[in-house]
Amino acid sequence: MDRLVTIAQFLVDEILSRPAYLIGLITAAGLLALRKSAGQIVGGAIKATLGFLLIGAGATLVVDALAPLGRMIQGATGAHGVIPTNEAIVGIAQERYGARVAWLMILGFAVSLLLARFTPLRYVFLTGHHMLFMATLLTMVLAIGGQASWVVVAVGGVLLGILLVALPAFAHPWTKRVTGNDSVAIGHFGTAGYIAAGATGRLVGGRSRSTEEMDLPEGLRFLRDSMVATALSMVLIHLVTSLVFLGKVGRTAAFKAFGDDGAAGAAGVGDYVMRSVMQGLQFGIAVAVILFGVRTILGELVPAFQGIARKLVPGAVPSLDAPIVFPYAPNAVLVGFFSSFTGGLVSLGLLAWIFHPAFGLALVLPGLVPHFFTGGAAGVYGNATGGRRGAALGAFVNGVLITFLPALLLKVLGAFGEENTTFGDADFGWFGTLVGYAAKAGETGGALLMLLIGAVVLLGAIVVQKRVVETGWDPGAHRDALLPPDKGPTAGATDTGGPAVTYGKIAPPRGAPKPPPPPGRQG
Repeated sequence: MDRLVTIAQFLVDEILSRPAYLIGLITAAGLLALRKSAGQIVGGAIKATLGFLLIGAGATLVVDALAPLGRMIQGATGAHGVIPTNEAIVGIAQERYGARVAWLMILGFAVSLLLARFTPLRYVFLTGHHMLFMATLLTMVLAIGGQASWVVVAVGGVLLGILLVALPAFAHPWTKRVTGNDSVAIGHFGTAGYIAAGATGRLVGGRSRSTEEMDLPEGLRFLRDSMVATALSMVLIHLVTSLVFLGKVGRTAAFKAFGDDGAAGAAGVGDYVMRSVMQGLQFGIAVAVILFGVRTILGELVPAFQGIARKLVPGAVPSLDAPIVFPYAPNAVLVGFFSSFTGGLVSLGLLAWIFHPAFGLALVLPGLVPHFFTGGAAGVYGNATGGRRGAALGAFVNGVLITFLPALLLKVLGAFGEENTTFGDADFGWFGTLVGYAAKAGETGGALLMLLIGAVVLLGAIVVQKRVVETGWDPGAHRDALLPPDKGPTAGATDTGGPAVTYGKIAPPRGAPKPPPPPGRQG
Protein backbone atom coordinates (compact mmCIF):
# COMPACT_ATOMS: atom_id res chain seq x y z
CA MET A 1 0.00 0.00 0.00
CA ASP A 2 2.83 2.39 0.87
CA ARG A 3 4.35 1.72 -2.54
CA LEU A 4 1.04 2.57 -4.28
CA VAL A 5 0.76 5.77 -2.26
CA THR A 6 4.32 6.70 -3.16
CA ILE A 7 3.64 6.07 -6.84
CA ALA A 8 0.43 8.13 -6.68
CA GLN A 9 2.22 11.00 -4.96
CA PHE A 10 4.97 10.86 -7.57
CA LEU A 11 2.43 11.03 -10.40
CA VAL A 12 0.57 13.95 -8.83
CA ASP A 13 3.52 15.96 -7.51
CA GLU A 14 6.09 15.37 -10.23
CA ILE A 15 4.00 14.89 -13.38
CA LEU A 16 0.38 16.01 -13.19
CA SER A 17 1.24 19.17 -11.25
CA ARG A 18 3.97 20.08 -13.74
CA PRO A 19 2.30 22.05 -16.55
CA ALA A 20 4.83 21.08 -19.22
CA TYR A 21 4.38 17.38 -18.60
CA LEU A 22 0.62 17.75 -18.29
CA ILE A 23 0.36 19.51 -21.65
CA GLY A 24 2.43 16.75 -23.20
CA LEU A 25 0.18 14.05 -21.77
CA ILE A 26 -2.97 15.85 -22.91
CA THR A 27 -1.51 16.19 -26.40
CA ALA A 28 -0.65 12.50 -26.45
CA ALA A 29 -4.17 11.59 -25.37
CA GLY A 30 -5.70 13.74 -28.10
CA LEU A 31 -3.48 12.29 -30.80
CA LEU A 32 -4.17 8.79 -29.52
CA ALA A 33 -7.91 9.45 -29.78
CA LEU A 34 -7.38 10.46 -33.41
CA ARG A 35 -5.58 7.15 -34.02
CA LYS A 36 -2.28 8.71 -34.95
CA SER A 37 0.80 6.54 -35.26
CA ALA A 38 3.07 5.88 -32.28
CA GLY A 39 5.73 8.15 -33.74
CA GLN A 40 3.28 11.01 -34.22
CA ILE A 41 1.98 10.63 -30.67
CA VAL A 42 5.43 10.62 -29.09
CA GLY A 43 6.70 13.44 -31.29
CA GLY A 44 3.62 15.57 -30.69
CA ALA A 45 3.79 15.09 -26.91
CA ILE A 46 7.49 16.02 -26.79
CA LYS A 47 7.01 19.07 -28.99
CA ALA A 48 4.13 20.31 -26.81
CA THR A 49 6.24 19.81 -23.67
CA LEU A 50 9.18 21.70 -25.16
CA GLY A 51 6.83 24.46 -26.25
CA PHE A 52 5.66 24.96 -22.70
CA LEU A 53 9.24 25.13 -21.46
CA LEU A 54 9.95 27.75 -24.12
CA ILE A 55 7.14 29.89 -22.71
CA GLY A 56 8.83 29.85 -19.31
CA ALA A 57 12.20 30.75 -20.81
CA GLY A 58 10.66 33.63 -22.73
CA ALA A 59 8.87 34.87 -19.62
CA THR A 60 12.19 35.21 -17.82
CA LEU A 61 13.53 37.31 -20.67
CA VAL A 62 10.40 39.48 -20.62
CA VAL A 63 10.77 40.23 -16.92
CA ASP A 64 14.43 41.17 -17.39
CA ALA A 65 13.60 43.45 -20.34
CA LEU A 66 10.72 45.21 -18.61
CA ALA A 67 12.37 45.87 -15.24
CA PRO A 68 14.45 48.93 -16.27
CA LEU A 69 11.54 50.35 -18.29
CA GLY A 70 9.24 50.10 -15.30
CA ARG A 71 11.74 51.98 -13.14
CA MET A 72 12.12 54.71 -15.77
CA ILE A 73 8.37 55.13 -16.25
CA GLN A 74 7.77 55.41 -12.53
CA GLY A 75 10.64 57.85 -12.14
CA ALA A 76 9.56 60.01 -15.08
CA THR A 77 5.83 60.11 -14.38
CA GLY A 78 5.38 59.04 -10.80
CA ALA A 79 2.87 56.46 -12.04
CA HIS A 80 2.93 52.76 -12.69
CA GLY A 81 3.33 52.12 -16.41
CA VAL A 82 2.14 48.91 -18.05
CA ILE A 83 2.68 47.44 -21.52
CA PRO A 84 -0.13 45.02 -22.41
CA THR A 85 1.38 41.85 -23.87
CA ASN A 86 -0.71 38.70 -23.64
CA GLU A 87 2.22 36.33 -24.15
CA ALA A 88 4.30 38.04 -21.47
CA ILE A 89 1.70 37.95 -18.69
CA VAL A 90 0.76 34.37 -19.58
CA GLY A 91 4.39 33.30 -19.40
CA ILE A 92 4.83 34.99 -16.02
CA ALA A 93 1.69 33.33 -14.62
CA GLN A 94 2.59 29.80 -15.77
CA GLU A 95 5.09 29.14 -13.00
CA ARG A 96 2.47 29.66 -10.31
CA TYR A 97 -0.76 28.56 -11.97
CA GLY A 98 0.35 26.36 -14.86
CA ALA A 99 -1.35 23.10 -13.85
CA ARG A 100 -4.69 24.77 -13.12
CA VAL A 101 -4.47 26.67 -16.41
CA ALA A 102 -4.00 23.41 -18.30
CA TRP A 103 -6.95 21.66 -16.66
CA LEU A 104 -9.17 24.73 -17.00
CA MET A 105 -8.32 25.06 -20.68
CA ILE A 106 -9.16 21.42 -21.43
CA LEU A 107 -12.40 21.57 -19.44
CA GLY A 108 -13.36 24.84 -21.10
CA PHE A 109 -12.88 23.44 -24.58
CA ALA A 110 -14.93 20.36 -23.67
CA VAL A 111 -17.74 22.59 -22.32
CA SER A 112 -17.65 24.67 -25.50
CA LEU A 113 -18.07 21.54 -27.64
CA LEU A 114 -21.08 20.47 -25.57
CA LEU A 115 -22.63 23.93 -25.89
CA ALA A 116 -21.93 23.95 -29.63
CA ARG A 117 -23.53 20.51 -29.94
CA PHE A 118 -26.67 21.16 -27.89
CA THR A 119 -27.38 24.89 -28.28
CA PRO A 120 -27.91 27.12 -31.35
CA LEU A 121 -24.37 28.47 -30.84
CA ARG A 122 -22.66 26.07 -33.24
CA TYR A 123 -19.25 27.73 -33.17
CA VAL A 124 -16.02 25.83 -32.57
CA PHE A 125 -13.28 28.14 -31.28
CA LEU A 126 -9.99 27.13 -32.92
CA THR A 127 -7.73 30.04 -31.95
CA GLY A 128 -5.78 27.94 -29.52
CA HIS A 129 -3.41 30.57 -28.17
CA HIS A 130 -6.28 32.84 -27.19
CA MET A 131 -7.95 29.89 -25.52
CA LEU A 132 -4.75 29.52 -23.48
CA PHE A 133 -4.65 33.25 -22.71
CA MET A 134 -8.25 33.36 -21.44
CA ALA A 135 -7.72 30.18 -19.42
CA THR A 136 -4.73 31.85 -17.79
CA LEU A 137 -6.66 35.05 -17.07
CA LEU A 138 -9.58 33.18 -15.51
CA THR A 139 -7.22 31.09 -13.40
CA MET A 140 -5.45 34.20 -12.16
CA VAL A 141 -8.50 36.26 -11.23
CA LEU A 142 -10.28 33.34 -9.56
CA ALA A 143 -7.22 32.30 -7.58
CA ILE A 144 -6.40 35.88 -6.59
CA GLY A 145 -10.04 36.27 -5.53
CA GLY A 146 -9.52 33.49 -2.97
CA GLN A 147 -11.30 30.63 -4.75
CA ALA A 148 -10.26 27.04 -4.06
CA SER A 149 -8.36 25.17 -6.76
CA TRP A 150 -11.33 22.97 -7.69
CA VAL A 151 -13.55 26.05 -8.02
CA VAL A 152 -10.95 27.73 -10.19
CA VAL A 153 -10.91 24.78 -12.58
CA ALA A 154 -14.63 23.92 -12.52
CA VAL A 155 -16.16 27.40 -12.60
CA GLY A 156 -13.39 28.81 -14.76
CA GLY A 157 -13.81 25.96 -17.24
CA VAL A 158 -17.54 26.64 -17.53
CA LEU A 159 -16.93 30.36 -18.05
CA LEU A 160 -14.28 29.69 -20.68
CA GLY A 161 -16.58 27.26 -22.50
CA ILE A 162 -19.35 29.86 -22.58
CA LEU A 163 -17.07 32.54 -23.97
CA LEU A 164 -15.77 30.25 -26.71
CA VAL A 165 -19.26 29.91 -28.22
CA ALA A 166 -20.88 33.18 -27.12
CA LEU A 167 -18.44 35.80 -28.36
CA PRO A 168 -18.33 34.52 -31.96
CA ALA A 169 -22.15 34.70 -31.96
CA PHE A 170 -22.19 38.31 -30.74
CA ALA A 171 -19.76 39.31 -33.50
CA HIS A 172 -21.25 37.16 -36.27
CA PRO A 173 -23.64 39.71 -37.84
CA TRP A 174 -20.65 42.03 -38.27
CA THR A 175 -18.37 39.19 -39.40
CA LYS A 176 -20.90 38.15 -42.06
CA ARG A 177 -20.89 41.74 -43.27
CA VAL A 178 -17.13 41.47 -43.73
CA THR A 179 -16.94 37.99 -45.27
CA GLY A 180 -20.27 37.90 -47.08
CA ASN A 181 -21.11 34.38 -45.87
CA ASP A 182 -21.35 32.00 -42.90
CA SER A 183 -18.23 30.01 -43.67
CA VAL A 184 -16.16 31.44 -40.84
CA ALA A 185 -16.63 33.27 -37.53
CA ILE A 186 -14.21 35.42 -35.54
CA GLY A 187 -12.54 33.54 -32.71
CA HIS A 188 -10.47 36.17 -30.95
CA PHE A 189 -10.82 37.92 -27.60
CA GLY A 190 -10.82 41.38 -29.14
CA THR A 191 -14.48 40.88 -30.02
CA ALA A 192 -15.78 43.84 -28.03
CA GLY A 193 -13.48 46.12 -30.03
CA TYR A 194 -14.64 44.68 -33.35
CA ILE A 195 -18.31 45.05 -32.49
CA ALA A 196 -17.67 48.60 -31.27
CA ALA A 197 -15.82 49.38 -34.50
CA GLY A 198 -18.62 47.98 -36.65
CA ALA A 199 -21.23 49.89 -34.65
CA THR A 200 -19.18 53.08 -34.93
CA GLY A 201 -18.88 52.61 -38.69
CA ARG A 202 -22.62 52.13 -38.93
CA LEU A 203 -23.13 55.36 -37.00
CA VAL A 204 -20.67 57.64 -38.81
CA GLY A 205 -20.17 56.03 -42.22
CA GLY A 206 -22.92 57.49 -44.34
CA ARG A 207 -21.65 57.80 -47.91
CA SER A 208 -18.00 57.39 -46.95
CA ARG A 209 -16.22 55.32 -49.58
CA SER A 210 -14.28 52.13 -48.86
CA THR A 211 -10.66 52.21 -47.76
CA GLU A 212 -9.94 49.83 -50.63
CA GLU A 213 -10.01 52.72 -53.06
CA MET A 214 -6.93 54.16 -51.39
CA ASP A 215 -3.33 53.40 -52.34
CA LEU A 216 -1.17 53.08 -49.21
CA PRO A 217 2.62 52.72 -49.33
CA GLU A 218 3.87 49.17 -49.55
CA GLY A 219 6.72 50.11 -47.25
CA LEU A 220 4.43 50.10 -44.23
CA ARG A 221 3.45 46.47 -44.69
CA PHE A 222 6.59 45.28 -42.91
CA LEU A 223 4.64 45.84 -39.68
CA ARG A 224 2.74 42.63 -40.39
CA ASP A 225 5.80 40.76 -39.14
CA SER A 226 5.04 40.49 -35.44
CA MET A 227 8.69 40.15 -34.39
CA VAL A 228 9.61 43.36 -36.22
CA ALA A 229 6.53 45.18 -34.92
CA THR A 230 7.21 44.10 -31.35
CA ALA A 231 10.89 45.04 -31.43
CA LEU A 232 10.24 48.39 -33.14
CA SER A 233 7.48 49.37 -30.73
CA MET A 234 9.54 48.47 -27.69
CA VAL A 235 12.68 50.21 -28.97
CA LEU A 236 10.68 53.40 -29.53
CA ILE A 237 9.00 53.15 -26.13
CA HIS A 238 12.32 52.49 -24.38
CA LEU A 239 14.05 55.36 -26.18
CA VAL A 240 11.37 57.94 -25.52
CA THR A 241 10.95 56.90 -21.89
CA SER A 242 14.68 56.80 -21.23
CA LEU A 243 15.20 60.30 -22.67
CA VAL A 244 12.30 61.75 -20.67
CA PHE A 245 13.64 60.04 -17.56
CA LEU A 246 17.15 61.36 -18.23
CA GLY A 247 15.86 64.91 -18.67
CA LYS A 248 13.86 64.74 -15.44
CA VAL A 249 16.23 63.09 -12.96
CA GLY A 250 19.66 63.80 -14.45
CA ARG A 251 22.52 61.55 -15.47
CA THR A 252 23.49 60.04 -12.14
CA ALA A 253 20.02 58.79 -11.23
CA ALA A 254 19.10 57.84 -14.79
CA PHE A 255 22.19 55.70 -15.35
CA LYS A 256 21.28 53.64 -12.26
CA ALA A 257 18.09 52.43 -13.98
CA PHE A 258 20.23 49.71 -15.54
CA GLY A 259 22.20 49.01 -12.36
CA ASP A 260 19.84 46.92 -10.26
CA ASP A 261 20.25 43.19 -9.59
CA GLY A 262 24.04 43.51 -9.39
CA ALA A 263 24.49 44.95 -12.90
CA ALA A 264 26.61 48.01 -13.52
CA GLY A 265 24.84 51.20 -14.42
CA ALA A 266 25.27 53.00 -17.73
CA ALA A 267 28.74 54.47 -18.27
CA GLY A 268 27.61 57.52 -20.24
CA VAL A 269 24.81 59.02 -22.28
CA GLY A 270 25.66 56.99 -25.36
CA ASP A 271 25.81 53.76 -23.35
CA TYR A 272 22.55 54.71 -21.63
CA VAL A 273 20.75 55.27 -24.95
CA MET A 274 22.07 52.10 -26.54
CA ARG A 275 21.15 50.05 -23.47
CA SER A 276 17.61 51.32 -23.93
CA VAL A 277 17.70 50.20 -27.55
CA MET A 278 19.01 46.78 -26.53
CA GLN A 279 16.30 46.37 -23.87
CA GLY A 280 13.66 46.98 -26.53
CA LEU A 281 15.28 44.45 -28.85
CA GLN A 282 15.54 41.91 -26.02
CA PHE A 283 11.85 42.32 -25.34
CA GLY A 284 11.17 41.52 -29.00
CA ILE A 285 13.32 38.41 -28.68
CA ALA A 286 11.54 37.38 -25.49
CA VAL A 287 8.10 37.67 -27.05
CA ALA A 288 9.34 35.78 -30.11
CA VAL A 289 10.52 32.94 -27.86
CA ILE A 290 7.16 32.84 -26.07
CA LEU A 291 5.29 32.96 -29.38
CA PHE A 292 7.37 30.09 -30.71
CA GLY A 293 6.58 28.14 -27.56
CA VAL A 294 2.85 28.84 -27.90
CA ARG A 295 2.90 27.88 -31.58
CA THR A 296 4.77 24.68 -30.78
CA ILE A 297 2.21 23.67 -28.16
CA LEU A 298 -0.80 24.57 -30.23
CA GLY A 299 0.60 23.09 -33.40
CA GLU A 300 0.03 19.75 -31.68
CA LEU A 301 -3.06 20.55 -29.61
CA VAL A 302 -5.18 22.33 -32.20
CA PRO A 303 -5.18 19.54 -34.81
CA ALA A 304 -6.35 17.11 -32.14
CA PHE A 305 -9.05 19.58 -31.04
CA GLN A 306 -10.13 20.10 -34.66
CA GLY A 307 -10.53 16.38 -35.27
CA ILE A 308 -12.53 15.90 -32.09
CA ALA A 309 -14.69 18.93 -32.86
CA ARG A 310 -15.54 17.69 -36.35
CA LYS A 311 -16.76 14.41 -34.92
CA LEU A 312 -18.75 15.92 -32.05
CA VAL A 313 -20.21 19.05 -33.70
CA PRO A 314 -21.09 18.33 -37.33
CA GLY A 315 -21.92 21.44 -39.31
CA ALA A 316 -20.22 23.77 -36.85
CA VAL A 317 -18.79 27.13 -37.95
CA PRO A 318 -15.05 27.42 -37.23
CA SER A 319 -14.08 30.48 -35.21
CA LEU A 320 -10.65 31.66 -36.31
CA ASP A 321 -8.12 34.31 -35.41
CA ALA A 322 -8.45 38.02 -36.14
CA PRO A 323 -6.20 38.13 -39.24
CA ILE A 324 -8.72 35.90 -41.03
CA VAL A 325 -10.48 39.16 -41.97
CA PHE A 326 -7.35 41.02 -43.12
CA PRO A 327 -7.52 39.95 -46.79
CA TYR A 328 -11.04 41.39 -47.12
CA ALA A 329 -9.80 44.98 -46.74
CA PRO A 330 -5.98 45.24 -46.64
CA ASN A 331 -5.96 49.04 -46.65
CA ALA A 332 -8.43 49.11 -43.76
CA VAL A 333 -5.95 47.04 -41.74
CA LEU A 334 -3.32 49.78 -41.92
CA VAL A 335 -5.85 52.58 -41.42
CA GLY A 336 -7.16 50.68 -38.42
CA PHE A 337 -3.71 50.15 -36.97
CA PHE A 338 -2.76 53.84 -37.04
CA SER A 339 -6.18 54.94 -35.80
CA SER A 340 -6.16 52.43 -32.96
CA PHE A 341 -2.66 53.50 -31.94
CA THR A 342 -3.81 57.13 -31.97
CA GLY A 343 -6.72 56.15 -29.73
CA GLY A 344 -4.22 54.53 -27.40
CA LEU A 345 -2.09 57.67 -27.24
CA VAL A 346 -5.10 59.88 -26.53
CA SER A 347 -6.30 57.47 -23.85
CA LEU A 348 -2.83 57.38 -22.29
CA GLY A 349 -2.96 61.15 -22.00
CA LEU A 350 -6.36 60.96 -20.30
CA LEU A 351 -5.07 58.31 -17.91
CA ALA A 352 -2.04 60.42 -17.02
CA TRP A 353 -3.90 63.71 -16.58
CA ILE A 354 -7.26 62.62 -15.17
CA PHE A 355 -7.85 58.98 -14.36
CA HIS A 356 -4.56 58.15 -12.64
CA PRO A 357 -4.75 61.07 -10.21
CA ALA A 358 -8.49 60.66 -9.62
CA PHE A 359 -8.91 56.87 -9.56
CA GLY A 360 -5.40 55.45 -9.33
CA LEU A 361 -5.56 53.72 -12.72
CA ALA A 362 -2.20 52.61 -14.08
CA LEU A 363 -0.74 54.11 -17.22
CA VAL A 364 -1.25 51.69 -20.11
CA LEU A 365 1.26 52.28 -22.87
CA PRO A 366 0.16 51.60 -26.47
CA GLY A 367 2.12 48.76 -28.02
CA LEU A 368 2.30 48.26 -31.77
CA VAL A 369 1.43 44.56 -31.69
CA PRO A 370 -1.99 44.69 -29.96
CA HIS A 371 -2.90 47.85 -31.84
CA PHE A 372 -1.88 46.33 -35.15
CA PHE A 373 -3.77 43.06 -34.81
CA THR A 374 -6.89 44.24 -33.00
CA GLY A 375 -6.80 47.72 -34.54
CA GLY A 376 -6.32 46.24 -38.00
CA ALA A 377 -9.27 43.91 -37.57
CA ALA A 378 -11.34 46.75 -36.10
CA GLY A 379 -10.51 48.79 -39.19
CA VAL A 380 -11.87 46.02 -41.41
CA TYR A 381 -15.10 45.83 -39.39
CA GLY A 382 -15.48 49.61 -39.35
CA ASN A 383 -14.86 49.81 -43.09
CA ALA A 384 -17.48 47.14 -43.79
CA THR A 385 -20.21 49.25 -42.21
CA GLY A 386 -18.87 52.80 -42.62
CA GLY A 387 -16.13 53.01 -45.22
CA ARG A 388 -13.12 55.17 -44.52
CA ARG A 389 -14.71 57.10 -41.67
CA GLY A 390 -15.88 53.84 -40.13
CA ALA A 391 -12.42 52.29 -40.39
CA ALA A 392 -10.69 55.27 -38.82
CA LEU A 393 -13.16 56.10 -36.05
CA GLY A 394 -14.10 52.48 -35.35
CA ALA A 395 -10.46 51.54 -34.84
CA PHE A 396 -9.93 54.67 -32.73
CA VAL A 397 -12.67 53.40 -30.41
CA ASN A 398 -10.88 50.04 -30.27
CA GLY A 399 -7.70 51.85 -29.24
CA VAL A 400 -9.55 53.54 -26.39
CA LEU A 401 -11.00 50.21 -25.24
CA ILE A 402 -7.68 48.36 -25.21
CA THR A 403 -6.16 51.15 -23.14
CA PHE A 404 -8.81 51.69 -20.48
CA LEU A 405 -9.96 48.08 -20.09
CA PRO A 406 -6.47 46.75 -19.23
CA ALA A 407 -6.14 49.58 -16.69
CA LEU A 408 -9.36 48.42 -15.02
CA LEU A 409 -8.28 44.78 -15.19
CA LEU A 410 -5.12 45.53 -13.21
CA LYS A 411 -7.33 46.29 -10.21
CA VAL A 412 -8.22 42.57 -9.89
CA LEU A 413 -4.82 41.05 -10.74
CA GLY A 414 -3.30 41.52 -7.31
CA ALA A 415 0.49 41.24 -7.26
CA PHE A 416 0.50 40.55 -10.98
CA GLY A 417 -0.45 44.18 -11.45
CA GLU A 418 3.15 45.04 -10.55
CA GLU A 419 4.68 43.03 -13.40
CA ASN A 420 4.69 45.96 -15.89
CA THR A 421 2.56 43.97 -18.33
CA THR A 422 -0.99 42.65 -18.57
CA PHE A 423 -3.56 41.25 -20.99
CA GLY A 424 -4.08 43.52 -23.96
CA ASP A 425 -7.27 42.71 -25.88
CA ALA A 426 -10.72 44.06 -25.10
CA ASP A 427 -12.49 40.90 -23.92
CA PHE A 428 -9.80 40.10 -21.38
CA GLY A 429 -10.42 43.53 -19.89
CA TRP A 430 -14.19 43.62 -19.49
CA PHE A 431 -14.76 39.94 -18.69
CA GLY A 432 -11.72 39.60 -16.44
CA THR A 433 -12.74 42.66 -14.44
CA LEU A 434 -16.32 41.43 -13.94
CA VAL A 435 -15.25 37.93 -12.95
CA GLY A 436 -12.41 39.22 -10.78
CA TYR A 437 -14.71 41.32 -8.61
CA ALA A 438 -17.30 38.53 -8.48
CA ALA A 439 -14.64 36.05 -7.30
CA LYS A 440 -14.03 38.17 -4.22
CA ALA A 441 -17.57 37.58 -2.93
CA GLY A 442 -16.56 34.39 -1.07
CA GLU A 443 -16.23 30.80 -2.25
CA THR A 444 -19.94 29.97 -2.51
CA GLY A 445 -21.28 33.44 -3.23
CA GLY A 446 -18.46 34.17 -5.64
CA ALA A 447 -18.96 30.92 -7.55
CA LEU A 448 -22.69 31.58 -7.88
CA LEU A 449 -22.15 35.16 -8.98
CA MET A 450 -19.59 34.13 -11.58
CA LEU A 451 -21.88 31.43 -12.94
CA LEU A 452 -24.68 34.01 -13.11
CA ILE A 453 -22.43 36.26 -15.21
CA GLY A 454 -21.71 33.32 -17.48
CA ALA A 455 -25.41 32.48 -17.78
CA VAL A 456 -26.25 36.06 -18.77
CA VAL A 457 -23.55 36.01 -21.46
CA LEU A 458 -24.74 32.64 -22.76
CA LEU A 459 -28.43 33.59 -22.88
CA GLY A 460 -27.58 36.90 -24.54
CA ALA A 461 -25.60 35.09 -27.22
CA ILE A 462 -28.44 32.65 -27.87
CA VAL A 463 -30.87 35.57 -28.29
CA VAL A 464 -28.48 37.27 -30.72
CA GLN A 465 -28.04 34.03 -32.65
CA LYS A 466 -31.77 33.33 -32.98
CA ARG A 467 -33.08 36.87 -33.48
CA VAL A 468 -30.20 38.57 -35.30
CA VAL A 469 -27.85 36.10 -36.95
CA GLU A 470 -30.43 33.59 -38.14
CA THR A 471 -32.82 36.30 -39.35
CA GLY A 472 -30.11 37.65 -41.66
CA TRP A 473 -29.81 41.16 -40.22
CA ASP A 474 -27.12 43.11 -42.11
CA PRO A 475 -25.56 45.95 -40.06
CA GLY A 476 -24.40 47.69 -43.24
CA ALA A 477 -27.59 47.51 -45.29
CA HIS A 478 -28.37 51.19 -44.68
CA ARG A 479 -25.00 52.14 -46.15
CA ASP A 480 -25.68 50.08 -49.28
CA ALA A 481 -28.82 52.12 -49.80
CA LEU A 482 -26.86 55.39 -49.58
CA LEU A 483 -24.19 54.40 -52.10
CA PRO A 484 -25.43 54.57 -55.71
CA PRO A 485 -24.75 51.34 -57.63
CA ASP A 486 -22.75 53.20 -60.27
CA LYS A 487 -20.58 54.90 -57.62
CA GLY A 488 -19.98 52.07 -55.21
CA PRO A 489 -16.39 50.99 -54.60
CA THR A 490 -15.30 48.43 -57.16
CA ALA A 491 -11.50 48.58 -57.19
CA GLY A 492 -8.51 48.53 -54.96
CA ALA A 493 -8.35 45.24 -53.11
CA THR A 494 -8.29 42.98 -56.15
CA ASP A 495 -5.29 44.87 -57.52
CA THR A 496 -3.26 43.72 -54.51
CA GLY A 497 -4.53 40.18 -54.42
CA GLY A 498 -7.24 40.91 -51.88
CA PRO A 499 -11.00 40.50 -52.06
CA ALA A 500 -13.33 42.36 -54.35
CA VAL A 501 -15.41 45.20 -52.93
CA THR A 502 -18.89 45.95 -54.24
CA TYR A 503 -21.20 48.73 -53.04
CA GLY A 504 -19.67 48.80 -49.60
CA LYS A 505 -20.03 45.05 -49.05
CA ILE A 506 -16.83 43.06 -49.10
CA ALA A 507 -17.05 39.85 -51.07
CA PRO A 508 -14.73 36.83 -50.75
CA PRO A 509 -11.60 36.89 -52.93
CA ARG A 510 -12.32 35.87 -56.49
CA GLY A 511 -11.70 32.21 -57.10
CA ALA A 512 -11.58 31.36 -53.39
CA PRO A 513 -14.68 29.75 -51.92
CA LYS A 514 -13.52 30.34 -48.37
CA PRO A 515 -11.38 32.94 -46.62
CA PRO A 516 -7.67 32.06 -46.47
CA PRO A 517 -6.19 30.71 -43.24
CA PRO A 518 -4.80 33.28 -40.77
CA PRO A 519 -1.12 34.27 -40.80
CA GLY A 520 1.31 32.62 -38.42
CA ARG A 521 1.20 35.00 -35.47
CA GLN A 522 -2.02 36.51 -34.29
CA GLY A 523 -2.50 39.04 -31.51
